[in-house]
Amino acid sequence: MTTPPFDDSPPVSARVTPYDERHFVTYLRLLDAAAEGADWREAVRIVFGINPEREPERARLVHDSHLVRARWMTENGYRHLLRPPLN
Repeated sequence: MTTPPFDDSPPVSARVTPYDERHFVTYLRLLDAAAEGADWREAVRIVFGINPEREPERARLVHDSHLVRARWMTENGYRHLLRPPLN
C-alpha cells in the first residue's frame, strides 16, 4: 500500500481538510499500529517509507504529528464528515 504524498506535519485546522481526506487510510494505519503497540520507528518506516535511523528528527515529527491528527479525527474530525454539506 502506498501512502499519498505527505507533508512533514499535517495541517492544523478545526475542520477536516483535503489533506485529511487524502490521508484517511494513513491515519487508520497509524492508529492500528499504535493500538497494537508497534514501535513508532517501525510504523514510520512502513507507513511513510522514512528511515528513522537516517532521519531521526524528521521521522519522529512525521509520525507524531500525523498520529496526533489521526487521534483528532477519531475524537472530533469525524463529526464534520457526518454533517450535511453547507449550501
